Amino acid sequence: MEWLDVSTENCPVQRTLDLVGEKWTLLIVRDVACGVRRFDDFRRHIGLSEAVLSDRLRKLTGAGILTTVAYQEPGSRSRNEYRLTRKGWDLWPVLVALRQWGDAYAADPEGPVMDMRHAECGAPVRAVVECPEDRVALTPREVIARPGPGARRRV
Repeated sequence: MEWLDVSTENCPVQRTLDLVGEKWTLLIVRDVACGVRRFDDFRRHIGLSEAVLSDRLRKLTGAGILTTVAYQEPGSRSRNEYRLTRKGWDLWPVLVALRQWGDAYAADPEGPVMDMRHAECGAPVRAVVECPEDRVALTPREVIARPGPGARRRV
């Protein structure tokens, strides 16, 4: 079976984009990974409406990407902070790859907004696709992509 014969309805890329493929969603995940936790801070930092922010936080929580932790400021009602779950942190390499691509092809002339470095040695951080056996970085020409065991024929 060739790739063009495969139905993409069950594609993991498509299913992932159904969960996190909207711009605001990834910006929320980025901010949580960078330490933003509270609703008003998201609104102020990202600049989206309360309704959109509420909807995206609800979807991310429902999908198990974020979890809530209650907090209460003195004299105020109880509210929730948002934290990445393990599932959420597993999106971190995607964010690193998007930042890396953006720095290369959509960079601000004044330089990057975010500088990611290894805490131990100070080297720049980058996303790499590697072989798990010999831990060698791979290029697209060194990878074979073919229909997997869950592939179904297009109708």
